[in-house]
Amino acid sequence: MLSIEEQLAIIKRGAEEILVEAELIEKLKQNRPLIIKAGFDPTAPDLHIGHTVLINKLKQFQDLGHEVQFLIGDFTAMIGDPTGKSATRPPLSAEKIAENAKTYQDQVFKILDPAKTKVVFNSAWFNALTAAEMIKLAATSTVARMLERNDFDERYRSGTPIAIHEFLYPLVQGYDSVMMEADIELGGTDQKFNLLMGRQLQQYFGKKPQVTLTMPILEGLDGVQKMSKSLNNYIGIQDEPNDMFGKVMSVSDELMWRYFELLSFESLETIAGYKDAVSQGENPRNIKVKLALELVARFHSVQAANSALEDFETRFSKNAIPDEMPLFNFQGEMALANLLKEAGLVATTSEAHRMIKQGAVKLNGEKLQDGRALYSDLDEAVFQVGKRKFAKVTLV
Repeated sequence: MLSIEEQLAIIKRGAEEILVEAELIEKLKQNRPLIIKAGFDPTAPDLHIGHTVLINKLKQFQDLGHEVQFLIGDFTAMIGDPTGKSATRPPLSAEKIAENAKTYQDQVFKILDPAKTKVVFNSAWFNALTAAEMIKLAATSTVARMLERNDFDERYRSGTPIAIHEFLYPLVQGYDSVMMEADIELGGTDQKFNLLMGRQLQQYFGKKPQVTLTMPILEGLDGVQKMSKSLNNYIGIQDEPNDMFGKVMSVSDELMWRYFELLSFESLETIAGYKDAVSQGENPRNIKVKLALELVARFHSVQAANSALEDFETRFSKNAIPDEMPLFNFQGEMALANLLKEAGLVATTSEAHRMIKQGAVKLNGEKLQDGRALYSDLDEAVFQVGKRKFAKVTLV
């Protein structure tokens, strides 16, 4: 059994803020499994490794012997979390929510032990809540309190509409903590208001208030903006092994340490040893390989990780073009930027122009200069975007 100090060191690793730490220590002294809550709204089918910052922390609590309750917010998803949003989010259908919720469970159990994880859905209690009870819940807070949230305040001051149901979201999330009798709730730093609402409502309903633990928002591959699919700077949990490995290897040497702290299960002592090795001349690339191997093995297998390493070294260390790549056929002629998009090498023509401008696009090994130039070569050609994306193009 670890001491309180040893448990605290693990719990505080990478954490942004714990409110209130003294209360956490008192809970740990009770020497019982604490109920650890983290909620995810199934608003999209895929998770990326930015989401796993929280899930990794849940795993640490699980390894310490505490009871992890993974809350799928199928009811709150119908409201839509207004956190960080400048406009009301469109509601999702019940069918889409159920579909996304199933994929969430499949993905989180790549990290959490399913035998030790309790999956709960907040529709279990909210579908049974009467209109009168919902009104009573709404009466526990005020409009002034809600406007203390930055996103609500900014929208109110700018004249951007705020739908009444959006004010319910923090209350609903807080009421989840009441029903789950959560001892600790985890969330991103952007969720602090909602987490504290859980403390407020637990006290209102005569329960011990939960401790809140916030984790930082993980930066994407660009090292600047938060990881997001919409910004195309993400590593998806369901990415293919070779693609996942290559993406990890593409992060900067500086960002690598941030990823180690928040994503790796290696001890802090081991990571400190890596840093010491780099300071003494070790190539950071060799350390980055360790992180890439760990993540690919976690979400796929050790065999897949080793195969991805071999593929990476073949393709990039030896500057080799892969033997197999997607094929793209077209007729007539096409602007290069459009061709890159249609071939699946970029998400948009704007991205194509940006990548060309950065010198990251090659045609048969030669850098392209102008995305507006028309392509109509009869010969088969290999297009490359960045270090990982290739496509074989043929005019038919």
